[in-house]
Amino acid sequence: MFRKVIIGLCLVLGIQVSAQSQSDIEVKKLTLPEVIKLAHEQSLMALMSRHQFRSSYWEYRSHQANYRPGLTLEGTLPALTNATESVIQPDGTEEFVQRSNMKTSVEMQLNQNIALTGGRVFVSSQLQRNDNFGEDPPNTYLSYPVTIGFMQPINGYNEFKWARKIEPIKFEQAKLQYLNTMERVSQQSVRYFFDLALAQINLEIAEKNMANSDTLYQIATGRYQLGTIAENDLLQMELSRLNSETSLNEAIIDLELRKSRLRSFLGFNSKVSLELVLPREVPMIEMDYERTLAEARENNPDILNMRRQLLEAEQAVAEARSRKGFRGDLFAQFGLSGNDYDIPGAYGNLDRQQRVEVGIQVPILDWGMGKGLYRMAQSAEEVVKMDVSQSMIDFDENIFLQVMQFNLQDNQVAIASKADTIADLRYEVTKQRFLIGKIDVLDLNVAVEEKDVARRGFVEALRNYWNYYYDLRGLTLFDWQKGIKLSEDFDDLLD
Repeated sequence: MFRKVIIGLCLVLGIQVSAQSQSDIEVKKLTLPEVIKLAHEQSLMALMSRHQFRSSYWEYRSHQANYRPGLTLEGTLPALTNATESVIQPDGTEEFVQRSNMKTSVEMQLNQNIALTGGRVFVSSQLQRNDNFGEDPPNTYLSYPVTIGFMQPINGYNEFKWARKIEPIKFEQAKLQYLNTMERVSQQSVRYFFDLALAQINLEIAEKNMANSDTLYQIATGRYQLGTIAENDLLQMELSRLNSETSLNEAIIDLELRKSRLRSFLGFNSKVSLELVLPREVPMIEMDYERTLAEARENNPDILNMRRQLLEAEQAVAEARSRKGFRGDLFAQFGLSGNDYDIPGAYGNLDRQQRVEVGIQVPILDWGMGKGLYRMAQSAEEVVKMDVSQSMIDFDENIFLQVMQFNLQDNQVAIASKADTIADLRYEVTKQRFLIGKIDVLDLNVAVEEKDVARRGFVEALRNYWNYYYDLRGLTLFDWQKGIKLSEDFDDLLD
C-alpha cells in the first residue's frame, strides 16, 4: 500500500511538472512572409551579412581617406645613448671617447596624396634637442620651422588612379551583395518553412490515417467474425493499422526535428513552438524575359564583380609594364633650419636647406624576368576576358531558364490543388464503398496512397513556386509583386 501511495504521488507530481513545462512554451503561428521578416531581422545569416557590409563600408572609407590631407605627430621621448664612439680630432687623428647623450624630438607633418600624378606633397615642422652629458654646452636645439617636400614616381604606374576606378565598384558591389545575401536569407527561409509545413502535413496525414485504419480494423474484425470477409483481408487491415502507427511515430519525430531547425534559424529558444499557416494561393505573376534580364544585369552583384575583374586585370598589366623597363622617383625638398643653445635662438637665425633627388633603376640584365611578368599579366588578362564573356553567356541562359520555369509554377500549383481536392474526395467515396463491401482492401489502400501523394504534391508545388520566385528576386534584386527595385537604408546598418 505504501509503495502504491508513493507511485501515485510521483505520477501526480510528474503530471504537474509536465503541465508547468507546457505552460511555459509560447506557440507562434507564422505565415511565410512573417517567417521571412523574422529571418531578415534576427537570423545569424542576416546578422553576419550586416557585419560584412560594415567591413566593406570602412574599407571604402579608408580608400577615401587616401585622397584627403593627413596630419601626423611623431616624437622621440627620449633616445638615450651611453657608448664609446670614434671621434676625429682637429689634427686628423682618431680617438675613442666615452659619450652619454639624450635626443628628444617632435615633428608635425601634413601630407596630401595627388591622385592625378600618383605623387605626394608634404609640409612639416620639427624641433630636436640634444643633451650631451658631461660636456659644455650641455644641450643644443635644432629646428626645422617649415619644410615643403614633393615625391613623385616616374615609372608610369599610378596606383591612386586605379584605386579610384576599382574601389567605388567594390563598395557598390558590397551594397548589392548585402541585398543579394538578404534574398538568400529569404530563400533559406522558404526551404525551412516548407520543410516544417510538409512535416505538419505528414503528421496530419499520419494522424488521420491512424484513426481511419483503427476504425476500419475494428469494423473488419466484426465483419470477419460474421464471416463476411476473409482472414487475409483482416490481416491486411491489421498490417495497415500497424504501418499507420509506425508512420505516425516517424511523423512526430520528423516534425520536432523540422521545428528545431527553423527555430534555430530564426534565433528562437526551445521555449518557442512554431506552427505554420500554409498559403493556399499564390500571386499571379508573369515575368518577361527581356525585362528580367535587364533588371538582373543592372542590379546583380555578379555583373559588378565581372567589371571589377576586368579592371583588376588591366591594373595588373599596367603595373607589370611599369616594372619591366625604366623606373625612377623624384624627390624635392625645401625648407629652413636653425640651431642654438636655446629654443628662441634655434628659431632666430635660420638658414635655407634644399634637397633634390632623382633615383632611377634600369634593368641591364634580368634574363627576361620583367618581360616575362608582363606577358604573364597580359595572358591573365585574356583569360579573365574569356571567363567573363562565358560567365555573361551562362548568366543570360540561367535567367532564361529561371523565368521559363517560374512562369509554369502558378499552373502547377493550380493543378496540384485540384488533384488534392479530387484525391481526397475519391478516398471518401472509396472508404464508403469499402464499408458497404463493394470493394476490397487493396482498392482502399490505393485510394489512401493517392490521397497522401496528392496532399504532399500540393505542398511541393507551393514550395517550388516560392523557391523559383525568391531565386529570381535574388538574381534581379527586384520585388516582382510590388514592381520596385529592392533597396535598403544602408546608413541604418552602420549603427
